[in-house]
Amino acid sequence: MSNRWIPELWRLALTLVPAWLIGELLGQPGWLVAAALAGLLAWHAWQLYRLDRWLLEGGAREPPDAAGMWRHVADAIARSRKVNRQRKRALATLLGRFRESAAALPDAVVIIGVDGEIEWFNDAATPLLALRPRQDVGRRLTDLVRHPAFTAYLAAGEYSEPVEFPSPISEHLRLSARVVPYGRGQRLVTVRDVTRLHRLEAMRRDFVANVSHELRTPLTVITGYLETLGEDEYVRSSKLTARTVQQMEEQAERMRRLVEDLLMLSRLETTAAAADEVRAVSVASLVADIENEARVLSRAQGNAIRSECDASLWLKGNAKELYSAFLNLVSNAIRYSPAGGDVFLRWYDDDEGAHFAVQDQGIGIEPQHIPRITERFYRVDKDRSRASGGTGLGLAIVKHVLQRHGARLRIESNPGQGSTFTCDFPRSRIERRPSTTKALNA
Repeated sequence: MSNRWIPELWRLALTLVPAWLIGELLGQPGWLVAAALAGLLAWHAWQLYRLDRWLLEGGAREPPDAAGMWRHVADAIARSRKVNRQRKRALATLLGRFRESAAALPDAVVIIGVDGEIEWFNDAATPLLALRPRQDVGRRLTDLVRHPAFTAYLAAGEYSEPVEFPSPISEHLRLSARVVPYGRGQRLVTVRDVTRLHRLEAMRRDFVANVSHELRTPLTVITGYLETLGEDEYVRSSKLTARTVQQMEEQAERMRRLVEDLLMLSRLETTAAAADEVRAVSVASLVADIENEARVLSRAQGNAIRSECDASLWLKGNAKELYSAFLNLVSNAIRYSPAGGDVFLRWYDDDEGAHFAVQDQGIGIEPQHIPRITERFYRVDKDRSRASGGTGLGLAIVKHVLQRHGARLRIESNPGQGSTFTCDFPRSRIERRPSTTKALNA
């Protein structure tokens, strides 16, 4: 028991014991003890009344001059209120600094509540999102910024990647938004102007597409002359000359493949998937065609190509793009596998969606290379890639094709033990059909 309760016990004893003794002398001990208890209760009620009045007044003045435990209670409340006032002042100062810092940011910062209502935003939100300081606080952000990409992003709840959309002020102003959940259902929305980066990226894509297109004509002419030279009797009679022409033809063919890959990448980046090109695709049929082509590619190395496909599992998408992506994965598996190594293709589904996997027994990939391996022209082993005739664009094409199909590329690899490249498709793109049904989009 705390020492602060000892005076209260003495108070109780000094009130009841004399009342009982006097009651014994008068022959009415019960009534006198009851009267003493009533007086003590009235005294406590008076102390409680004074404390309540002090609390109702806000506790600005000093606590009431109480006695006993009531004094300790009043002092504890006073100390607690003082600490709370200091904490509030510190939080108010911190909040003021945060608002000053957020107001100075060139990016728009918007705080929204559980239902998407705007609680606060900085000055930059006005020129970027057309938000008005007085009128728009309390309104739903999606009622003011109505672009489908942004509203879908906000509703999805998956904020690992930002979303780009045009500004509500101007279609020519490109914005990038990112959401950070915090607190109890609140979200911090940051929006930045990426118009310049968007224009630079468009210029780069246009430049690559135009240069690639312009290279096709001279390459066609060079290839034609090389084919003519290769059939010439004089050239064929000289081993050195014939070898030189053959090497020139090989390099011209490599340049042709590079140009074709660049043009395909440019098309994937700049054009949206046409609705009439998206239909149910028999992936099992695609894999069968790819398997036949893979056997031709691996004939020199003697790789064994095996597959396991669910023929009733179809996918809504573009067959030509899917064929290109899957063939790139299989070609890479053959290119980086040792002679005689197995390449296993698998098409299946589970609770998370549909999956196309390519497993090889090749050299594997170091962990530090995996995050960058889908970048264009990024090579893990530059000498081996060039010697095998790769363009360095295959996995970049795979990434863009999968993005157009709402899918992602998953890579698992151990150096020296091979790799597994898996294309994960959402369940929304799956269709089930009888195994005997033929592909609509081969």
